[in-house]
Amino acid sequence: MRLLRTAMSPLTVSLLAVTLVYLPSHTSAQSVGQSGRSDAGMVSAAHPLATDAGVRMLELGGNAADAAVAAGFAIAVVEPTMNSIGGRNQILVRTPDGEFHGIDGTTQAPWDYDHETAPQASFGYAVIGIPGAAAGLLKLHEEHGSLPLARVMAPAIEYAENGFRLLPGDAARQAGGAEQALHFPGTAAAYYKGDGSPYRAGETLVQPEYAETLRKIMVGGHDVFYKGEIAQAMAADFQANGSVVDFDDLAQYEAEDSRIVRGSYRGYDIIGTDVPAAGVLAIQALQVMETFDPNSMTEAEWFAITGQSLRMAQRELALLGPDSAAVRATSKEYAREVAADIAAPGQQPEQAWTPMPELEERGDLYGGHTTHLSTADANGMFVSLTQTLGPNMGSKVVTPGLGFLHASTLGGYLGTMTQPGMRARSNICPFIVMKDSEVVLVLGGAGGGMIPPAVVHAITRVIDFGMELPNALAEPRVAGGFGGGLNAETSPGIGWTDGEINQMEALGLDINGQPRTGAFGRVHGIQYDPGTGTFIGAADPDWEGTARGPMPHGR
Repeated sequence: MRLLRTAMSPLTVSLLAVTLVYLPSHTSAQSVGQSGRSDAGMVSAAHPLATDAGVRMLELGGNAADAAVAAGFAIAVVEPTMNSIGGRNQILVRTPDGEFHGIDGTTQAPWDYDHETAPQASFGYAVIGIPGAAAGLLKLHEEHGSLPLARVMAPAIEYAENGFRLLPGDAARQAGGAEQALHFPGTAAAYYKGDGSPYRAGETLVQPEYAETLRKIMVGGHDVFYKGEIAQAMAADFQANGSVVDFDDLAQYEAEDSRIVRGSYRGYDIIGTDVPAAGVLAIQALQVMETFDPNSMTEAEWFAITGQSLRMAQRELALLGPDSAAVRATSKEYAREVAADIAAPGQQPEQAWTPMPELEERGDLYGGHTTHLSTADANGMFVSLTQTLGPNMGSKVVTPGLGFLHASTLGGYLGTMTQPGMRARSNICPFIVMKDSEVVLVLGGAGGGMIPPAVVHAITRVIDFGMELPNALAEPRVAGGFGGGLNAETSPGIGWTDGEINQMEALGLDINGQPRTGAFGRVHGIQYDPGTGTFIGAADPDWEGTARGPMPHGR
């Protein structure tokens, strides 16, 4: 295996081939923008203001759940094209006593929904399902938080009421969604200027109606959103515009406990959440990869193994039903069977390598949608939280007077959304990695179908290549492509070289170079050294997020 782009000595590579690198202790928080170190906790999120909101909770004496709820509400304000309280989320929590808890705040089809007769559309009221993200955040606070809800929601309310400067990415996405979004008066009023033009990067977006909605949630909690004043406004708007969601559908919604799924990889425990999330995909891919030795291959050959493993796991995820316990998908024995079909150097697969179908998720597979954040505190709580609207700006609909976007769930967006009461299947993948009963990685990703590949790449770079998480996120990735090939990141400065592409192709695989920056998912995560108590935060270099810990004596 050749040396990686991040320089390490040959001795270091050898010693850390399958061992997590442990880092020196730092006695105070250090932030360098997209990476940071601290011994008092950590927050990594896709927007600096969301990171700040989470860190503020840690400095006030709150725990990782408080930080995640604060960051979750905040990012729903400051990164509105990617997520919303009207969207969906999946949350994975590891408590200080070593227990794991999952929260399913996924959008849902009404119980009387008929996919055959329901309107089909790519945006608008027809694609709106029952929102879940608000319920997921509130459940996280109620069950695991320690600070008052008013304190935890204060940053989000502040950002909405006083305004915030748009980052270039979100400004571009709002401009890109304008043609559809301006069909809806509530959206035009919330996210565009009086003449219908979008706000430019650096300009201030002020959302007083969104601030008032958040205040009502701060006071009335779950019931005001799903059974009270906010629910009444949503239901009236939906019914007046042809949506299949009514007040009774909103009133019956509850965030549920997610099923926890587990596996192992080279002596590390790997933990995610089950369908409707994609934790089993990452687990199966890693367990297939475990049957091969990266030290016997070049880096390019190893990541050809990674890409094939991900494709095969995508096939398995597509077969799982909504009530599956994912027993086969997380079986080590089954992973060895699957591995027999991998094209690897120095061996012939038992069967010819053939194309595998993708998990169907309509829209742009390489799109920029979804957001992820990770939090940790010094007492041993870790939270991995993924939140989304679906495609850019979701349904494009804002109920007049409420200020937030509704997700895309029904209609033509998710091809698997066919059953009454079904929660939207997705590639969302909050994830935690442990060694000897200690958390060593908490992470997740954004980017639609690229979420599980991004998570798996980060894990193998850390465990198999001995890299620190910030460096691992700067390395190129591969993923299953259309038509049976593999897509490989070839963007300038980060992508695979022509020579490495040739090494992958030498295995008999069709490799498609993808030069677009940000096309292979964005990970926001935390690495932890239990020996020194050091947290290392990492924000994906392909995005605009940050990672940092609380300042000394902030409590």
